[in-house]
Amino acid sequence: MLIRGAVLETSGSKAPFARSNPFTIGEVELDQPAAGELLVRIEAAGICHSDLSVVDGNRTRPIPMLLGHEAAGIVEQLGPGVSDIAIGTRVVMTFLPRCGSCENCQTDGRLPCIPGSAANSAGTLVGDGIRLHRTATGESVHHHLGVSAFATHAVVNRQSVVAVESDVPAEIAALLGCAVLTGGGAVINAARPAPGERVIVVGLGGVGMAALLVAIALGHDVIGVDAVPAKLDLARELGASAAFEPAAIIAAGHQASVVIEAAGSARAFETALALTAPGGTTVTVGLPPPDATATVSPLQLTAQARTIIGSYLGSAVPERDIPRYVDLWRTGALPLERLISSRITLDDLPEAMDLLASGTQLRQLLTF
Repeated sequence: MLIRGAVLETSGSKAPFARSNPFTIGEVELDQPAAGELLVRIEAAGICHSDLSVVDGNRTRPIPMLLGHEAAGIVEQLGPGVSDIAIGTRVVMTFLPRCGSCENCQTDGRLPCIPGSAANSAGTLVGDGIRLHRTATGESVHHHLGVSAFATHAVVNRQSVVAVESDVPAEIAALLGCAVLTGGGAVINAARPAPGERVIVVGLGGVGMAALLVAIALGHDVIGVDAVPAKLDLARELGASAAFEPAAIIAAGHQASVVIEAAGSARAFETALALTAPGGTTVTVGLPPPDATATVSPLQLTAQARTIIGSYLGSAVPERDIPRYVDLWRTGALPLERLISSRITLDDLPEAMDLLASGTQLRQLLTF
Protein backbone atom coordinates (compact mmCIF):
# COMPACT_ATOMS: atom_id res chain seq x y z
CA MET A 1 0.00 0.00 0.00
CA LEU A 2 1.05 3.60 -0.54
CA ILE A 3 1.52 5.70 2.59
CA ARG A 4 2.83 9.19 3.23
CA GLY A 5 5.91 9.52 5.40
CA ALA A 6 9.12 11.40 6.18
CA VAL A 7 12.26 9.61 4.99
CA LEU A 8 15.61 10.78 6.35
CA GLU A 9 17.97 10.89 3.37
CA THR A 10 21.21 11.82 5.12
CA SER A 11 22.50 11.75 8.69
CA GLY A 12 24.71 14.50 10.06
CA SER A 13 22.99 17.46 8.44
CA LYS A 14 23.68 20.86 9.91
CA ALA A 15 21.10 22.96 11.70
CA PRO A 16 18.91 24.78 10.99
CA PHE A 17 17.23 21.70 9.55
CA ALA A 18 14.50 23.89 8.10
CA ARG A 19 17.21 25.06 5.69
CA SER A 20 19.29 21.89 5.17
CA ASN A 21 16.08 19.77 5.16
CA PRO A 22 17.41 16.19 5.23
CA PHE A 23 13.92 14.70 4.75
CA THR A 24 11.92 13.64 1.74
CA ILE A 25 8.25 13.87 2.63
CA GLY A 26 5.99 11.99 0.28
CA GLU A 27 4.75 8.59 -0.82
CA VAL A 28 6.43 5.36 0.34
CA GLU A 29 5.44 1.77 -0.39
CA LEU A 30 4.53 -0.27 2.69
CA ASP A 31 4.33 -4.07 2.40
CA GLN A 32 1.61 -6.17 3.99
CA PRO A 33 2.38 -7.48 7.50
CA ALA A 34 4.23 -10.80 7.56
CA ALA A 35 3.89 -13.51 10.19
CA GLY A 36 3.91 -12.07 13.71
CA GLU A 37 3.37 -8.51 12.46
CA LEU A 38 0.49 -6.06 12.20
CA LEU A 39 -0.47 -2.91 10.34
CA VAL A 40 -1.15 0.20 12.42
CA ARG A 41 -2.71 3.47 11.27
CA ILE A 42 -0.70 6.15 13.07
CA GLU A 43 -2.74 8.70 15.02
CA ALA A 44 0.00 10.57 16.92
CA ALA A 45 3.79 10.45 17.15
CA GLY A 46 6.13 12.32 19.48
CA ILE A 47 9.25 14.15 18.28
CA CYS A 48 12.06 12.87 20.53
CA HIS A 49 15.81 13.40 20.91
CA SER A 50 16.34 9.82 19.74
CA ASP A 51 14.98 10.99 16.37
CA LEU A 52 17.10 14.14 16.43
CA SER A 53 20.22 12.13 17.25
CA VAL A 54 19.89 10.30 13.92
CA VAL A 55 19.23 13.54 12.04
CA ASP A 56 22.30 15.30 13.47
CA GLY A 57 24.53 12.22 13.28
CA ASN A 58 25.03 11.55 16.98
CA ARG A 59 23.55 8.08 16.45
CA THR A 60 24.71 6.02 13.49
CA ARG A 61 21.79 4.35 11.74
CA PRO A 62 21.41 2.92 8.23
CA ILE A 63 20.09 5.46 5.74
CA PRO A 64 17.58 6.04 4.18
CA MET A 65 15.38 5.61 7.21
CA LEU A 66 11.80 6.53 8.06
CA LEU A 67 12.08 8.00 11.54
CA GLY A 68 9.67 8.07 14.49
CA HIS A 69 9.54 5.69 17.44
CA GLU A 70 7.12 7.13 20.04
CA ALA A 71 3.58 6.70 18.75
CA ALA A 72 0.06 5.39 19.04
CA GLY A 73 -2.42 4.19 16.48
CA ILE A 74 -5.20 1.81 15.49
CA VAL A 75 -4.61 -1.78 14.41
CA GLU A 76 -5.95 -2.20 10.87
CA GLN A 77 -4.60 -5.58 9.76
CA LEU A 78 -3.14 -8.69 11.38
CA GLY A 79 -0.36 -10.78 9.90
CA PRO A 80 -0.39 -14.59 10.01
CA GLY A 81 -0.19 -15.99 13.51
CA VAL A 82 -1.38 -12.84 15.30
CA SER A 83 -4.60 -13.64 17.15
CA ASP A 84 -4.30 -12.00 20.56
CA ILE A 85 -5.25 -8.48 19.50
CA ALA A 86 -8.31 -7.24 17.64
CA ILE A 87 -8.54 -5.03 14.59
CA GLY A 88 -9.67 -1.59 15.75
CA THR A 89 -7.64 -1.69 18.98
CA ARG A 90 -5.65 1.38 19.95
CA VAL A 91 -2.04 0.50 20.67
CA VAL A 92 1.01 2.15 22.20
CA MET A 93 4.06 1.55 20.04
CA THR A 94 7.28 0.84 21.93
CA PHE A 95 10.71 1.09 20.38
CA LEU A 96 12.28 -2.05 21.81
CA PRO A 97 10.41 -5.29 21.11
CA ARG A 98 11.00 -8.04 23.69
CA CYS A 99 11.14 -11.61 22.44
CA GLY A 100 10.55 -12.89 25.96
CA SER A 101 12.96 -15.80 25.61
CA CYS A 102 16.51 -14.46 25.24
CA GLU A 103 18.87 -14.14 28.21
CA ASN A 104 18.33 -10.38 28.50
CA CYS A 105 14.56 -10.73 28.54
CA GLN A 106 14.88 -12.67 31.78
CA THR A 107 16.23 -9.60 33.65
CA ASP A 108 12.82 -8.02 34.36
CA GLY A 109 13.51 -5.13 31.97
CA ARG A 110 17.01 -4.30 33.19
CA LEU A 111 18.69 -5.36 29.93
CA PRO A 112 17.32 -4.79 26.42
CA CYS A 113 16.19 -7.75 24.35
CA ILE A 114 19.06 -9.19 22.27
CA PRO A 115 17.22 -9.81 18.97
CA GLY A 116 15.19 -6.61 19.44
CA SER A 117 18.36 -4.56 19.87
CA ALA A 118 20.01 -6.23 16.88
CA ALA A 119 17.03 -5.43 14.67
CA ASN A 120 16.99 -1.82 15.86
CA SER A 121 20.67 -1.38 15.03
CA ALA A 122 20.18 -2.90 11.57
CA GLY A 123 17.12 -0.76 10.81
CA THR A 124 14.89 -3.80 10.33
CA LEU A 125 11.97 -5.44 12.05
CA VAL A 126 12.68 -8.45 14.25
CA GLY A 127 13.69 -11.28 11.92
CA ASP A 128 15.58 -8.93 9.55
CA GLY A 129 12.48 -7.89 7.61
CA ILE A 130 12.09 -4.55 5.82
CA ARG A 131 8.58 -3.53 4.82
CA LEU A 132 9.28 -0.02 3.49
CA HIS A 133 10.38 0.76 -0.09
CA ARG A 134 10.70 3.69 -2.47
CA THR A 135 7.73 3.85 -4.81
CA ALA A 136 9.79 4.66 -7.91
CA THR A 137 12.81 2.38 -7.50
CA GLY A 138 11.84 -0.26 -4.94
CA GLU A 139 14.90 0.66 -2.83
CA SER A 140 14.56 -0.43 0.79
CA VAL A 141 13.87 2.23 3.41
CA HIS A 142 15.03 1.23 6.90
CA HIS A 143 12.81 1.12 9.97
CA HIS A 144 13.58 3.31 12.97
CA LEU A 145 13.65 1.33 16.21
CA GLY A 146 11.10 -1.11 14.85
CA VAL A 147 8.40 1.55 14.51
CA SER A 148 8.92 4.27 11.82
CA ALA A 149 5.98 6.34 13.00
CA PHE A 150 6.54 9.55 11.01
CA ALA A 151 4.06 8.23 8.49
CA THR A 152 0.37 7.59 8.07
CA HIS A 153 0.81 3.82 8.65
CA ALA A 154 3.42 1.40 9.97
CA VAL A 155 3.98 -2.35 9.93
CA VAL A 156 5.48 -3.49 13.23
CA ASN A 157 6.20 -6.67 15.14
CA ARG A 158 3.44 -7.74 17.52
CA GLN A 159 5.93 -7.37 20.38
CA SER A 160 6.33 -3.66 19.56
CA VAL A 161 2.81 -2.72 20.67
CA VAL A 162 0.79 -2.70 23.87
CA ALA A 163 -2.99 -2.43 23.67
CA VAL A 164 -4.80 0.29 25.64
CA GLU A 165 -8.47 0.92 26.24
CA SER A 166 -10.38 3.25 23.93
CA ASP A 167 -10.78 5.88 26.67
CA VAL A 168 -7.03 6.60 26.47
CA PRO A 169 -6.64 9.33 23.81
CA ALA A 170 -4.10 8.76 21.06
CA GLU A 171 -1.99 11.73 22.18
CA ILE A 172 -1.70 10.32 25.70
CA ALA A 173 -1.04 6.82 24.41
CA ALA A 174 1.80 8.08 22.19
CA LEU A 175 3.61 9.66 25.15
CA LEU A 176 3.49 6.35 27.02
CA GLY A 177 5.68 4.66 24.42
CA CYS A 178 8.93 6.50 25.14
CA ALA A 179 8.81 9.61 27.34
CA VAL A 180 6.77 8.03 30.11
CA LEU A 181 8.24 4.52 29.86
CA THR A 182 11.76 5.97 30.01
CA GLY A 183 11.29 8.75 32.54
CA GLY A 184 8.74 7.02 34.73
CA GLY A 185 10.67 3.77 34.60
CA ALA A 186 13.78 5.53 35.86
CA VAL A 187 11.75 6.19 39.02
CA ILE A 188 9.71 3.04 39.53
CA ASN A 189 12.04 0.41 38.07
CA ALA A 190 15.60 1.71 38.41
CA ALA A 191 15.71 4.11 41.38
CA ARG A 192 12.82 2.70 43.44
CA PRO A 193 12.85 5.50 46.03
CA ALA A 194 11.45 4.80 49.47
CA PRO A 195 7.99 6.26 50.21
CA GLY A 196 8.20 10.04 50.54
CA GLU A 197 11.91 10.14 49.66
CA ARG A 198 13.15 13.22 47.81
CA VAL A 199 13.86 12.89 44.08
CA ILE A 200 15.83 15.37 41.96
CA VAL A 201 15.40 15.32 38.18
CA VAL A 202 18.15 16.89 36.07
CA GLY A 203 16.98 17.79 32.57
CA LEU A 204 13.32 18.65 32.06
CA GLY A 205 12.64 17.68 28.48
CA GLY A 206 9.91 15.19 27.65
CA VAL A 207 11.60 12.30 29.46
CA GLY A 208 12.74 14.32 32.46
CA MET A 209 9.37 16.00 32.94
CA ALA A 210 7.70 12.59 32.71
CA ALA A 211 10.02 11.35 35.47
CA LEU A 212 9.09 14.40 37.54
CA LEU A 213 5.36 13.79 37.01
CA VAL A 214 5.57 10.11 37.91
CA ALA A 215 7.61 10.81 41.05
CA ILE A 216 5.10 13.45 42.15
CA ALA A 217 2.19 11.10 41.39
CA LEU A 218 3.80 8.53 43.71
CA GLY A 219 4.00 11.03 46.55
CA HIS A 220 7.66 12.05 46.45
CA ASP A 221 9.11 15.47 47.15
CA VAL A 222 10.58 16.43 43.77
CA ILE A 223 13.04 19.12 42.70
CA GLY A 224 13.51 19.92 39.00
CA VAL A 225 16.74 21.14 37.42
CA ASP A 226 17.09 22.70 33.97
CA ALA A 227 18.75 25.65 32.24
CA VAL A 228 15.49 26.86 30.64
CA PRO A 229 13.47 29.13 32.98
CA ALA A 230 10.12 28.26 31.35
CA LYS A 231 10.67 24.58 32.15
CA LEU A 232 11.42 25.44 35.76
CA ASP A 233 8.18 27.41 35.95
CA LEU A 234 6.24 24.46 34.54
CA ALA A 235 7.89 22.05 36.98
CA ARG A 236 6.67 24.21 39.87
CA GLU A 237 3.15 24.36 38.37
CA LEU A 238 3.12 20.58 38.12
CA GLY A 239 3.93 20.14 41.79
CA ALA A 240 7.71 20.25 42.19
CA SER A 241 8.62 21.62 45.59
CA ALA A 242 11.39 23.66 43.97
CA ALA A 243 13.14 24.13 40.62
CA PHE A 244 16.62 25.49 39.93
CA GLU A 245 19.12 26.13 37.21
CA PRO A 246 22.13 23.79 37.60
CA ALA A 247 24.58 26.26 39.13
CA ALA A 248 21.94 27.60 41.51
CA ILE A 249 20.99 24.25 43.02
CA ILE A 250 24.63 23.29 43.55
CA ALA A 251 25.29 26.64 45.21
CA ALA A 252 22.24 26.13 47.43
CA GLY A 253 23.60 22.78 48.62
CA HIS A 254 20.53 20.71 47.85
CA GLN A 255 20.98 16.95 47.53
CA ALA A 256 18.75 13.89 47.37
CA SER A 257 19.03 10.16 47.82
CA VAL A 258 17.68 9.66 44.29
CA VAL A 259 18.80 11.80 41.35
CA ILE A 260 17.71 11.13 37.78
CA GLU A 261 19.69 12.51 34.83
CA ALA A 262 17.55 12.87 31.71
CA ALA A 263 19.38 15.53 29.70
CA GLY A 264 21.72 13.33 27.71
CA SER A 265 24.89 15.33 28.30
CA ALA A 266 28.09 14.68 30.21
CA ARG A 267 27.72 17.97 32.09
CA ALA A 268 24.20 17.04 33.23
CA PHE A 269 25.50 13.66 34.40
CA GLU A 270 28.20 15.37 36.46
CA THR A 271 25.57 17.72 37.91
CA ALA A 272 23.42 14.72 38.86
CA LEU A 273 26.39 13.12 40.62
CA ALA A 274 27.05 16.32 42.56
CA LEU A 275 23.42 16.40 43.71
CA THR A 276 23.39 12.80 44.95
CA ALA A 277 23.62 12.48 48.72
CA PRO A 278 25.95 9.98 50.43
CA GLY A 279 24.40 6.53 50.18
CA GLY A 280 22.25 7.71 47.30
CA THR A 281 21.60 6.55 43.75
CA THR A 282 22.17 8.36 40.47
CA VAL A 283 20.09 7.03 37.57
CA THR A 284 21.11 8.09 34.08
CA VAL A 285 18.65 7.68 31.20
CA GLY A 286 19.94 10.36 28.81
CA LEU A 287 21.75 9.40 25.61
CA PRO A 288 24.73 11.72 25.07
CA PRO A 289 26.94 11.58 21.95
CA PRO A 290 29.00 8.35 21.83
CA ASP A 291 32.27 10.19 22.42
CA ALA A 292 31.02 12.12 25.48
CA THR A 293 32.96 11.54 28.71
CA ALA A 294 32.36 12.58 32.30
CA THR A 295 34.51 12.82 35.41
CA VAL A 296 33.66 10.48 38.28
CA SER A 297 35.53 10.17 41.58
CA PRO A 298 35.92 6.49 42.44
CA LEU A 299 36.98 7.45 45.96
CA GLN A 300 33.75 9.39 46.47
CA LEU A 301 31.71 6.44 45.23
CA THR A 302 33.45 4.16 47.69
CA ALA A 303 33.64 6.47 50.69
CA GLN A 304 30.04 7.65 50.34
CA ALA A 305 28.56 4.29 49.29
CA ARG A 306 27.12 5.76 46.11
CA THR A 307 25.35 3.84 43.33
CA ILE A 308 25.17 4.74 39.63
CA ILE A 309 22.53 2.99 37.52
CA GLY A 310 22.10 3.11 33.75
CA SER A 311 18.49 2.67 32.66
CA TYR A 312 17.47 2.10 29.02
CA LEU A 313 13.78 2.58 28.21
CA GLY A 314 13.24 2.99 31.94
CA SER A 315 14.24 -0.65 32.59
CA ALA A 316 10.67 -1.28 31.49
CA VAL A 317 8.55 -4.27 30.69
CA PRO A 318 6.02 -2.30 28.60
CA GLU A 319 3.06 -4.66 28.93
CA ARG A 320 3.47 -4.50 32.71
CA ASP A 321 4.29 -0.82 33.12
CA ILE A 322 2.02 0.94 30.63
CA PRO A 323 -1.21 -0.11 32.40
CA ARG A 324 0.18 1.31 35.63
CA TYR A 325 0.75 4.72 34.03
CA VAL A 326 -2.71 4.59 32.45
CA ASP A 327 -4.24 4.00 35.88
CA LEU A 328 -2.36 6.99 37.32
CA TRP A 329 -3.49 9.14 34.37
CA ARG A 330 -7.13 8.09 34.84
CA THR A 331 -7.11 9.21 38.47
CA GLY A 332 -5.75 12.63 37.48
CA ALA A 333 -2.50 12.04 39.36
CA LEU A 334 -0.46 11.93 36.15
CA PRO A 335 -1.44 14.92 33.93
CA LEU A 336 0.43 13.80 30.82
CA GLU A 337 -1.39 16.39 28.72
CA ARG A 338 0.99 18.97 30.17
CA LEU A 339 3.90 17.36 28.32
CA ILE A 340 2.51 18.40 24.93
CA SER A 341 4.26 21.52 23.64
CA SER A 342 2.53 21.71 20.24
CA ARG A 343 0.95 19.71 17.44
CA ILE A 344 2.50 19.57 13.99
CA THR A 345 2.07 17.98 10.55
CA LEU A 346 4.59 15.97 8.52
CA ASP A 347 5.50 19.06 6.53
CA ASP A 348 6.52 20.83 9.76
CA LEU A 349 9.08 18.15 10.67
CA PRO A 350 12.33 20.01 9.77
CA GLU A 351 11.28 23.04 11.82
CA ALA A 352 10.21 20.73 14.67
CA MET A 353 13.72 19.27 14.78
CA ASP A 354 15.15 22.79 15.12
CA LEU A 355 12.77 23.55 17.98
CA LEU A 356 13.72 20.29 19.69
CA ALA A 357 17.42 21.09 19.33
CA SER A 358 16.82 24.49 20.95
CA GLY A 359 15.92 22.78 24.24
CA THR A 360 12.67 24.69 24.66
CA GLN A 361 10.25 21.85 23.88
CA LEU A 362 8.84 18.97 25.89
CA ARG A 363 6.91 16.97 23.29
CA GLN A 364 5.85 18.17 19.88
CA LEU A 365 3.24 15.75 18.56
CA LEU A 366 2.87 14.82 14.92
CA THR A 367 -0.83 14.16 14.41
CA PHE A 368 -2.80 12.70 11.49
